[in-house]
Amino acid sequence: MIPEIKVEVTNVLKELGIAEIDFTVEHPSDLSHGDYACNVAMVAAKQGGTNPREIAEKIVTSLEGRMDVVEKIEVAGPGFINFHLSRDFFKEKIANAREAKCEWGANESLKGQKIVVEYTDPNPFKEFHVGHLFTNSVGESVARLFMANGADVKRVNYQGDVGMHVACALYGMEELGFAGARDFSATELGKAYALGAKALKEDEEAKEKIVAINKMVYERSDESINALYDKGRAVSLEYFDSIYKLLDTEFDHMFFESEAAPRGKEIVLEHKDIFPESDGAYVFKGEEYGLHTRVFLNQEGLPTYEAKELALPKMKEEALGKYDLSVISTANEINEYFKVLLKAMEFVYPELAKKTEHIGHGMVRLATGKMSSRTGDVITALSFIEEIATAAAEKIRERDAELAEDTDLARNIAIGAIKYGTLKSNILQDSVFNKEQALSFEGDSGPYLMYTHARICSVLEKAQTAGVTPSSENVPEEPYEIEKILYRFEEVVQVACEERAPHQVTHYLTELAGAFNTFYAHEKIADSSDEYAPYKAAVADAVRVTLQNGLWMLAIKAPERM
Repeated sequence: MIPEIKVEVTNVLKELGIAEIDFTVEHPSDLSHGDYACNVAMVAAKQGGTNPREIAEKIVTSLEGRMDVVEKIEVAGPGFINFHLSRDFFKEKIANAREAKCEWGANESLKGQKIVVEYTDPNPFKEFHVGHLFTNSVGESVARLFMANGADVKRVNYQGDVGMHVACALYGMEELGFAGARDFSATELGKAYALGAKALKEDEEAKEKIVAINKMVYERSDESINALYDKGRAVSLEYFDSIYKLLDTEFDHMFFESEAAPRGKEIVLEHKDIFPESDGAYVFKGEEYGLHTRVFLNQEGLPTYEAKELALPKMKEEALGKYDLSVISTANEINEYFKVLLKAMEFVYPELAKKTEHIGHGMVRLATGKMSSRTGDVITALSFIEEIATAAAEKIRERDAELAEDTDLARNIAIGAIKYGTLKSNILQDSVFNKEQALSFEGDSGPYLMYTHARICSVLEKAQTAGVTPSSENVPEEPYEIEKILYRFEEVVQVACEERAPHQVTHYLTELAGAFNTFYAHEKIADSSDEYAPYKAAVADAVRVTLQNGLWMLAIKAPERM
């Protein structure tokens, strides 16, 4: 409705001879002030030095009868214009939500666009830690928001299967006796990496060996190293796949640094005017563009992360076809790196650079502080999920001992708590994950939304047993307050996508869940003697659908029992 109101107000301004101005239309914080509030008269009065109420009254008079769904327009306070939507509008939105089901809230604003979303990007030979868990949560939600707005979304994952971290891991694997036929786990690989990373930093002789191993990996020149590398890579990727399945993430394509490395090196050597030689290495002089210099080929002649990533846009296009936008989601600690990379890309692949967007999301920190895979001080994703799941099972046991034995439910609640905790704030800002708050069944948390959904499912079952069938045939004269929140879902989904802001969805769903619980506390739904019970059940069902779809956009399950 916001675009429609803006159009009509703009038309009235022209008719009244008022110069074009920038004004806002938004939802008042107090529902009694209407469904939309506009500051156009305030802005016009300030610009023209006139009385805002007088201008507002003229605008309101001219707006009368122009919008069928608007029941009343009034002037409030010093000159705000408030719009009240009609009863039929809310009734139709309740029906739309129930009829559209999983499509409710979606739109086609991005229809026909192919959008590639790259996220998670763990490195084989290292543990999949909670940092990857958080960045997966951001990327998955952004991808789903694009989908909800009609885009053809391709999820991709770029994994560092070559580089010094691999050489460190291979050194550690040899030291720990991984060579030969011995099987080993992803956890043992993490320990091998930590051992190698420590040796690289503290032991000059070990450092020389690790540098040599790194070159062997790129050249595939040593059979024993190749065998160890191939087995370690396979163990890592299988381990990662099990985590993606748990997180409900399915990638369309996996890209690897081993594939990008030779192409990146070729690009740099073909563009020596862009990447001049400096002390035996090839660099991009970012200072010339207000950035900083970065090495793209090192003195060994090996491509760095920068060179490999430079090859990735073309590889995406070749694997997935031409795309309209490529979004890369990473932690914000590499924002400056990406600025240099994107500037270099402008010279190599100018058209692809225009279609590339980097989202540097904030770091989610735990009470214990930042982790380091180099020292082995890592909280793995799986151990973290299980820790939260154990606490979730205890929470469930307080309510239902039988449900507490459902390990899948406890795990889903844990994942929901983690994802909501990651997404509830602006993703560009750092945040702290608080386990107790994240697992709360009350207020600002994922489990609260999941529990409200389950509660509505239970209420609707009771209503059905009582002979109450959801219906919009007989409605009360005034809409319920929750109806005035529910219809906004479509707007929220579009704005959340445009602003890359999943927190818009979390905030909205939390407000909606709170409004439903207030509604339920005051209204009887499973009461066949109440003439409006069928409509109340219809409202509850529409809220259920909205919560389910909103949770899907956050990649959180919506259980029917909890």
